[in-house]
Amino acid sequence: MKLNEQQIEELYTFTRQHFVEWYDLQSELVDHLANAIEAEWQQNPKLTFEEALHLEFKKFGVFGFMDVVEKRQAVLNKKYNKLVVNELKNFFSVPKIIGTLSTTGIVFYLLKSFQEGLLIMQIAFILSVAIFLIGILMLSRKIKKNKQQTGKKWLLEDIIFGYGSFTGLLNLPIQVAINLDGYNYPEWFLLILSFLLIILILTEYIVLILIPSRAEHYLNETYPEYYISK
Repeated sequence: MKLNEQQIEELYTFTRQHFVEWYDLQSELVDHLANAIEAEWQQNPKLTFEEALHLEFKKFGVFGFMDVVEKRQAVLNKKYNKLVVNELKNFFSVPKIIGTLSTTGIVFYLLKSFQEGLLIMQIAFILSVAIFLIGILMLSRKIKKNKQQTGKKWLLEDIIFGYGSFTGLLNLPIQVAINLDGYNYPEWFLLILSFLLIILILTEYIVLILIPSRAEHYLNETYPEYYISK
């Protein structure tokens, strides 16, 4: 016996009621539950749909779908981080490496010239955090708009538009800015500091602009049904 369309919709509702808000995860769970329920009916045709669903849900344990959600989040966060790292690597290939190193050199020269008053550097790091937060806010608004238009949320889309693990980078510039005290730092330290600031700015550009601009490509690549659902 096969599930009908109404029962499939009930499975989608069931996953939402159990705190699975992303359509891609809902679809995976619905597919799993539907196959499992149909297998149960082959063994025991007298089971009702609700009874078979209850039996299958119990197999997920006391935490329900939480483990499935966490594992999928880990996989897609890893995929997202790999995208960011790969894009960052592009800035260290000819000819982009020339621009990256040149910019680092300019920042190094400015630091060396004005290091007695490192207020400028502190402002630069703090400003980078502010820009990042504003960018995340703008991207989160965009994803809300997308959800209103399609009625669906996608986990990778959430990660791309502001919920990636790279938000943890915010602590780094804050700590650097707090601990700069105007000491006469050696050139090697200023060079590292300059390079760190450039890497931070490049990462922000990739996270806030580059990858979101290619989001549809990555989403279509990950979810073949994404294009159809739009």
